[in-house]
Amino acid sequence: MKKSLDRILGVLLVTLMTIMVVAVLWQVFSRYVMQSPSSVTEELARYLLIWIGILGAAYAAGQQDHLAINLLEEKLDKKNRKKLRIGIDVLIIFFCVTVLVIGGGNLVYVNYELGQSSAALEIPLYIVYMVIPLSGFLIITYKINEIMNPEKYLV
Repeated sequence: MKKSLDRILGVLLVTLMTIMVVAVLWQVFSRYVMQSPSSVTEELARYLLIWIGILGAAYAAGQQDHLAINLLEEKLDKKNRKKLRIGIDVLIIFFCVTVLVIGGGNLVYVNYELGQSSAALEIPLYIVYMVIPLSGFLIITYKINEIMNPEKYLV
């Protein structure tokens, strides 16, 4: 399951990054060559950057490539290292549930109820903010996988 999730998330991130690069190139071209900047591409690039950053954080968490200070882990034996990793994963899951899923879900709900849309693209803002709970679910999925298979993730 992890390999499939990695592949899907990787392809999605590459696709979003490609769209963002094309949008920014068009923005530069329209601003400096055509002397008529496009507000649509500017807003699209901003929202894509948000999605790439937050989904990229979920992908990094799944790859164990996130920022970590592992001074304590190096001093522990394998049994205690496994316990420490599981404890850290449980704390990460707790954070994701409370902040990303519940908090992000509330943000999405409030924007849905208010019916706010973006200025240039006129897309509902709740779609932009949907990446927060989505990323939370992805990180939770990765961390549950690590808890279920701790041997794969011990260095």
